[in-house]
Amino acid sequence: MKTGLFNSIKIMNTSALYEIFLKYPHICTDSRKASEDSIFFALKGKNDGNAYAEQALKKCQYAVIDNEAYNKSDRCILVENVLDTLQKLAAYHRKRLGLPILAITGTNGKTTTKELTARVLSKKYKVAYTQGNLNNHIGVPLTLLSMDKSHEFGIVEMGASHQGEIAKLCKIAAPDFGIITNVGRAHLEGFGSFNAIKDTKGELYRYLHDNDGMAFVNYDNETLEDMNPPHNIIYYGTKTFTHCQGQILDSSLYLSFKWAPSDEIIANEETTKDNESYTINTHLIGAYNFENALAAVCVGNNFGISASSIKEAIESYVPDNSRSQLVKTDKGNSLLLDCYNANPSSMETAIENFAKIDLPNKVLIIGDMLELGDATSREHGVIIGLVKKLGFEKVYFVGRNFCNIKDAHDFRCFYDSDDCAKHLAEEKLSNASILIKGSHGMKMDKIVPFV
Repeated sequence: MKTGLFNSIKIMNTSALYEIFLKYPHICTDSRKASEDSIFFALKGKNDGNAYAEQALKKCQYAVIDNEAYNKSDRCILVENVLDTLQKLAAYHRKRLGLPILAITGTNGKTTTKELTARVLSKKYKVAYTQGNLNNHIGVPLTLLSMDKSHEFGIVEMGASHQGEIAKLCKIAAPDFGIITNVGRAHLEGFGSFNAIKDTKGELYRYLHDNDGMAFVNYDNETLEDMNPPHNIIYYGTKTFTHCQGQILDSSLYLSFKWAPSDEIIANEETTKDNESYTINTHLIGAYNFENALAAVCVGNNFGISASSIKEAIESYVPDNSRSQLVKTDKGNSLLLDCYNANPSSMETAIENFAKIDLPNKVLIIGDMLELGDATSREHGVIIGLVKKLGFEKVYFVGRNFCNIKDAHDFRCFYDSDDCAKHLAEEKLSNASILIKGSHGMKMDKIVPFV
């Protein structure tokens, strides 16, 4: 077996690996995406990444592995645990970056808030931020390791499905600032209760408190105030007390709102009217996106972004990836795609919003919500009750959780998205306004080509 300078557990440590990283600063976890300036980390998932180290080394410089059976090259770096090594390397790098980092977590809206905030701050700073939904114990380290000395601001999205996860991510990312968008019922299978979710999201506040950080807090959300945010707080919301105050102007379809850094402008209609920079017309669907947009406004205002630049940044953002995305089809239908993910809180909000917005011939295509544990039947029953209460007539439920309580409703029900797609291909809906929402695992996007 060949050995090299860095491929011994006794010799290898974080500082030594960091010297290699500085020479080859691109991290890859997929051997197919390896490049000549990258280091491959053989993580374990559905497949054992160690088995792909040899393949990765055909393109990259080094491969970090934790199974000695695959230590077949002097460019293999053998460690005790690849994931632990990745996280330690990210934390080590973060300490040396010297840039401010904003952490964003919450049950709903964190990705939209992250995207909007990144666009706003990019008007003044070179910003590095979480790409897509890389917000877990792997994604956060990868986000940090994508940052370099040229960046002036970092934004890290943090997700969690078990207690203690946000605290662990905070230790890695060491944020200076934080936002908890909201706290709702999601991943109940992992958390067990709403209080456990609340406690986990609150781990960000506790980290900021212990490390003299600052939180941006929605003053309208009483739950957040009950979670003991740190002493350093910038408030946003609809109340005059807040540092950044906003009001919805219209949400019949796309959200528009006005804001001001103090109650003087927002309360003075003439002043607001004369300064159009404080009015923002978004491409975001529904009132529930107001708090996400206002959070981005508040952060931008705090860091010296002009009102006109904030307006330009938010108005230029167009949602994609099935997150409140409005799509027109060749059948004359208008699709509101909100099927990237779903939980009881976001599902209720989406359906209630859809009931309010000004669109004709409304149709619901609703998929199961996953990872709810013992609350599965109850939460799906609540959604059925809500659909009935709001008077929707044309409804298609997709998934075994809805089908298993078929006696509670008379709507059409399909066991999976393939069955629903086949039916819709025959029914040929036209000139309808359709909300498609469900957990990512339900693959609701398969339905889109058939409507």
